Amino acid sequence: MQFRAEFFPKPSEVKIHHGQKILLIGSCFTAEIGNKLAANKFSVLQNPHGIVFNPVSISRALKDYATEKKYVAEDLFYHHELYGSWQHHTRFSNPDATETLNAINGEIQEASAFLKQADWVIITLGSAFVYELTDENGAVQQVVANCHKVPADQFRKRLLSTSEAEMELQQMVDTVRHIRKEARVIFTVSPVRHLRDGFVENNRSKAVLIQAVHAVTDNDMVQYFPSYELVLDDLRDYRFYAEDLAHPNYFATQYVWEKFISVYMDVHTVTLMKSIHTIRLAVQHKPFNPTAQAHKQFLLQHLDKSIHLQESHTGISFQEEIDFFRNQLEKYHSG
Repeated sequence: MQFRAEFFPKPSEVKIHHGQKILLIGSCFTAEIGNKLAANKFSVLQNPHGIVFNPVSISRALKDYATEKKYVAEDLFYHHELYGSWQHHTRFSNPDATETLNAINGEIQEASAFLKQADWVIITLGSAFVYELTDENGAVQQVVANCHKVPADQFRKRLLSTSEAEMELQQMVDTVRHIRKEARVIFTVSPVRHLRDGFVENNRSKAVLIQAVHAVTDNDMVQYFPSYELVLDDLRDYRFYAEDLAHPNYFATQYVWEKFISVYMDVHTVTLMKSIHTIRLAVQHKPFNPTAQAHKQFLLQHLDKSIHLQESHTGISFQEEIDFFRNQLEKYHSG
């Protein structure tokens, strides 16, 4: 008997290779793919604005990079003795306004330069709900990327229409293509369940995102990767969620990552990733006996592997690993 229908996404005709630049932006699930790409020595830049959930704020962030926007004091607000930006995550908030602006503008400058050379832009959509900041008369001022724990009565929460979401997604594509015509865009919908919105409301939100994203993904330049479907329709079990029953756990995110590899990596890239993984495990290895001859041979073996990888893949740096193994060998000889 078959108890589960496994989903096999169609492989992309265009593959991701080492040496290419990958900008990732969007919800907290962005880090699940971004961290794994970074660990495998892909050139990545993740969430320069911090975590951003809704299409309006993601689109605005990309425009900031495209225009090299410079934030000034008037763009900040003051709450709980911290200066923050409505368009940024709380990680930028600081008791010193200058420090906040320096952090924000430094990230935008880096993101702007990175976007001009990006080969891939991966956008993870988290929610179609937006929070609109209102004034004392209830008039809407702007959509915020983060509420910064400001009292809820200062915001109006609403669900974007499908047409609104589609317009924002198309603007994201247009912004990227205007700056970097060669860049390919991958949209994905986060499998994180926003249960604080409510069960029905969460499904309505995801439905808006899915409907909108398929309206703008129709060729190799703008693609859709089904993170949401892999967790919700393929794994389809609470065993694959963390204790909060909202966030996919390690096994689920690893499963999505393996499917991502099957879609976007060719055999050569996968082989290189396996070699990188071997080196990473060796760096993390804790020897039972650091003075044993076997440990010395282990260090020499992986130092040689690291040097060989560095020489055969000049666009990827293994200097950190090379320095690590050399340092450990010095400790071995001095001990």
